[in-house]
Amino acid sequence: MLETVRESAMEVYNHLLALRDPRLRGYPLMESPVNMTAVLLLYVFFVLYAGPRIMANRKPFQLKGPMIVYNFSLVFLSSFIVYEFLMSGWVTGYTWRCDPCDYSDSPQGLRMVRVAWLFLFSKFIELMDTVFFVLRKKHSQITFLHIFHHSFMPWTWWWGVSIAPGGMGSFHAMVNSVVHVIMYFYYGLSAAGPRFQKYLWWKKYMTAIQLVQFVLVSLHATQYYFMDSCDYQVPIIIHLIWMYGTFFFILFSNFWYQAYIKGKRLPKNPEQPSQNGHGVGTIGNGAGLLSLGNGLHHENGLTNGKKHHENGTAHSGKMKKA
Repeated sequence: MLETVRESAMEVYNHLLALRDPRLRGYPLMESPVNMTAVLLLYVFFVLYAGPRIMANRKPFQLKGPMIVYNFSLVFLSSFIVYEFLMSGWVTGYTWRCDPCDYSDSPQGLRMVRVAWLFLFSKFIELMDTVFFVLRKKHSQITFLHIFHHSFMPWTWWWGVSIAPGGMGSFHAMVNSVVHVIMYFYYGLSAAGPRFQKYLWWKKYMTAIQLVQFVLVSLHATQYYFMDSCDYQVPIIIHLIWMYGTFFFILFSNFWYQAYIKGKRLPKNPEQPSQNGHGVGTIGNGAGLLSLGNGLHHENGLTNGKKHHENGTAHSGKMKKA
């Protein structure tokens, strides 16, 4: 029985390898699934074992400057990815319904290949989100869901980009990149310090933006099931996108209800001074809601955009009960 399962798995694996788009050969991480899998396994090993052990007897790093550079760099990268997706098809010929993947060597087709790969590569860059957690000793924020999304999702995207870089399956990547422009801009301002808190009043609307993202992605994928015919070449990608969009919409709806309807995470007055005389602030990739690749958020270091202080020192743990 076990041997039969192993042989079936190898058949599926070899079949997927045979379907890879040859135009992606030569791109970093695309020669073999082994390399990208090794990177993701190393990431999991570092954030769960090696990193915490290294930091166990060390003070947390502040990393304010690097996080400002990191966040705003991702703003510019995500903006460029959105532009390239638009110019590669979404405003230059796509119908926004059943759009097949262009496997030709036309300039338009090759441009879509490049931006699809760049989107995938950006997910490997975003692994630094968790590395910052580890170096700043925000271990409580390294949840199963966070690690799952930062590791498993890029792994699945690798196969999607390898097999079908473009067409209607790229819609969710473009929308996700739009959200990341907004999200990392927020974190860039947060990282800049308390003096920028007055510009971060729109924090809770980030969750609303995420909900809109999942609705758009799921609705776009749902079209496939109501079409008489669609020549998109890899339907399984549409099925996965629909499942992901629906699943995360449910998760975010629950977050919105808990945070803003029941009021468990409503922020206090952002102008309230802290015990050390400084304004209450947030730090990018250490506060607020962190996007997990396709948009999943979690609290990442500070709660509800403010620092908690205990006995005159910063305390980044759980909120005290009143």
